[in-house]
Amino acid sequence: MNDTAITSSVSVPGKRDSSLMRRIAKNRSIYLMILPGFLYFAIFKYIPMSGLVIALQDYQPYLGITGSPWVGLKHFERLFNDPMFFTILRNTLFLFTMNLVIYFPVPILIAVMLNEVRHHLFKRFVQTLIYIPHFMSWVIIVSISFVMLSMDRGLINEVFSMMGLEKINFLMSNEWFRPMYILQVIWREAGWGTIIYLAAMAAIDPQLYEASRMDGANRFRQIWHITLPSIRSVIVVLLILKIGDVLELGFEHIFLLLNSMNREVAEIFDTYVYTAGLKQGQFSFSTAVGFFKSVVGLVLIMAANWLAKKAGEEGVY
Repeated sequence: MNDTAITSSVSVPGKRDSSLMRRIAKNRSIYLMILPGFLYFAIFKYIPMSGLVIALQDYQPYLGITGSPWVGLKHFERLFNDPMFFTILRNTLFLFTMNLVIYFPVPILIAVMLNEVRHHLFKRFVQTLIYIPHFMSWVIIVSISFVMLSMDRGLINEVFSMMGLEKINFLMSNEWFRPMYILQVIWREAGWGTIIYLAAMAAIDPQLYEASRMDGANRFRQIWHITLPSIRSVIVVLLILKIGDVLELGFEHIFLLLNSMNREVAEIFDTYVYTAGLKQGQFSFSTAVGFFKSVVGLVLIMAANWLAKKAGEEGVY
């Protein structure tokens, strides 16, 4: 090996640093655009993670993190030995499965149907109409549901009454909690998911459709052989992210639907953290529950990403 080759193969820290700084200076406008996002995640996501240490302590606010006694895995043992643990786990997994099986395909189906609409004005009208609920808070969504479904002058029960049918107590029923939950999720979130899939479909080369029409393919075969394969990577990425939320169903939504009559099927980890942890001032225990949820979500994301790559997809990292 000659001297030139040896010199080029040796790492020179000073030279590498200056090269890095030159690249940053050259692309400073891009780095400036990244900076707000970087600061957001650093300040609100990564720095607060240092507080997870109180899951291993009996945290007392007046003693602080450094003064609170260490208790090891005591709060995790309490969580796994709690009689409510398996009930909460069952409820959470059941609702997540409903999300995955019932809700997840809905935006794909709507996007495929809208993509086939040739009347642009009608397409945009429907697109806007289903997208609006995404901007409403869960308080509004649940409040409208209450007005529609309540026993006392609720629209649905009034119609039942006029038809001579018996009124149904939707809001305080174990049987109706899960259907009501998933319908509200579809109502609020399907429009947002549809926008993402429509954006992916807009990138499909129109020549593929023209070539398929010349070969005699009908609309259904075009969807099956061109549209769905073209958005498969987007579907996989959103599926991986969805799987990561297996124990994160959203506190606000469930909390608004939760009451003493449907608690048996409605109590999930998010509401349990509030009722058994924060409401009773048990910060270390609630942190241990949150830490457990995060670890499960991280493991599932990594597993789903690994499986996606094994199947030939790009995954999320």
